Amino acid sequence: MQKAASVSVRVKAATKTRLEALATATRRSKSYVIEEALEQYLDVNEWQIEGILKAIAEADTAGAVFIDHDEVLARWEAKVAR
Repeated sequence: MQKAASVSVRVKAATKTRLEALATATRRSKSYVIEEALEQYLDVNEWQIEGILKAIAEADTAGAVFIDHDEVLARWEAKVAR
């Protein structure tokens, strides 16, 4: 198990109340609930940023193919109409 590090944050009073209620309801510490929430947030956002950076790199390569927005829309509408 890794050694814990401290982080201080300011949150709205309502957020603190919700945190305390969730911790109580799940019989977990507030630290546990915050850690879980941060892990989920970071997982999603790191995945999204990685995808964006990969797409930008792909778009920057020689021979990258771009499709006009109207063409994409027409293809989508044709697919939905089926």
